[in-house]
Amino acid sequence: MAAGAQFTVIIPARLASTRLPGKPLADLGGKPMVVRVAERAAQSGAGRIVVATDHADIAAACAAHGVEVCMTRADHPSGTDRIAEVARALKLAPDAVVVNLQGDEPLIDSVLLAACASRISSDVPMATCAHPIVEVADVFNPNVVKVVLDKNGRALYFSRAPIAWHRDGFALSLHAMPAGYAPLRHIGLYAYSNEFLQCYPTLAPAPLESIEALEQLRVLWHGYPIAVHVTDAAPAGGVDTPDDLARVRLHYTG
Repeated sequence: MAAGAQFTVIIPARLASTRLPGKPLADLGGKPMVVRVAERAAQSGAGRIVVATDHADIAAACAAHGVEVCMTRADHPSGTDRIAEVARALKLAPDAVVVNLQGDEPLIDSVLLAACASRISSDVPMATCAHPIVEVADVFNPNVVKVVLDKNGRALYFSRAPIAWHRDGFALSLHAMPAGYAPLRHIGLYAYSNEFLQCYPTLAPAPLESIEALEQLRVLWHGYPIAVHVTDAAPAGGVDTPDDLARVRLHYTG
């Protein structure tokens, strides 16, 4: 995608949440979280921002704040399937670029959205982001997903394990970051060409995907490239728990 070209941001938002029920409607400084996410997306230069939901309360909250919303089926197995349905409903062109922004990321750096979208091309149908890991504990944390790249900045592999393994450095110590070692943490932001977005739900799950519990491995397993935009700093965390919600509320209330 050429610099400055438009892209569409679709924000999947479900009311059900195991750890934080009703999360998209949680109040952040007088507005629902999903609306705050849409406001962030609006700062990215996106040509269109649409919330994808299967719940009338979320749709009503978006409408009340002037945010475009599209109702979807309730039985989608993933957010990617949900945004694919919306992209079809919007009748987006095959080469249109769609950014998948989760509805629990009210502090996302809007610059990342445009940077991720810009990595889509005729040769690369999917893109995502990463940042350098600075704490050695994160290298060994299975909840921190790592990614390794080829010379063109495309993903070779994603894993919950430490990759690449610094053989000599970790032979000396597992408690300090080896000199010159710069592993990358995956950021769960994605962009797709609409043509590939429609193809993705038809791809059979991959064995590696099942082992690592990482959906993006399905894309690599089927032979499609994923470009990775590397940013210098870690973005602000999303909202998964009540503690996360309290942290984000401080941003809006001071």
